[in-house]
Amino acid sequence: PRQSPPAFDCLAAMRALGEPSRMRIVRQLLSGPHAVNDLCDELQLTAYNASRHLTVLKTAGLVSVEKQAQRRIYQLATDFQQRLTKNNQVLDLGCCQFDFSKIPE
Repeated sequence: PRQSPPAFDCLAAMRALGEPSRMRIVRQLLSGPHAVNDLCDELQLTAYNASRHLTVLKTAGLVSVEKQAQRRIYQLATDFQQRLTKNNQVLDLGCCQFDFSKIPE
């Protein structure tokens, strides 16, 4: 049986988004799914750092991953996407909001 994703946890999301590289990754994923290598190139991250950050984001329920042959394709998790407003630029967690359009490059 397929394991269902963990319930969305506001505190885990805030912890995960509290690191600038992870915020940059999420902002990149707002435009759609990306392979790890693409994220590394676009954000100038090492494969090790990108994988480490993506693991934190996945554990927090913010991203999901799909394996395609040898590649891993990351995208925003469904529950996370449902919390995005204003053209997918603002994440509403209920107690606070993250505006990805105001995050520095």
